[in-house]
Amino acid sequence: MEPTAVRSRAFSTARTTRAAPAADPRKAALLSAVVRVRRALAVHPGWLADREVADEELARLEAVAAAGTVEVAALRHGLLLVVGALGSVSALTEPLRELRGAVALFGEPPERS
Repeated sequence: MEPTAVRSRAFSTARTTRAAPAADPRKAALLSAVVRVRRALAVHPGWLADREVADEELARLEAVAAAGTVEVAALRHGLLLVVGALGSVSALTEPLRELRGAVALFGEPPERS
């Protein structure tokens, strides 16, 4: 039989061990979608006039996914810039669709007054 002190210490350790709080699944989806678009863009062999614009905006969206708060209007504006730059490339259709879905998870921007 274990001494009482050993049992108590083991019990208290088990009680105080906690899992880290879950990350926001919307931000995880956004980050995943941004990474997927960036990878697909990196392997696309063709020249794209607005590739630099798309790269910059994807970097900003990635930073938003890692930041504390998310401004939905800015997120949607970034999506618009990326889709405007890359939307005509059929090889990027699925990654862009995933990015649209991830942005949609944040809901509609608040109405302007």
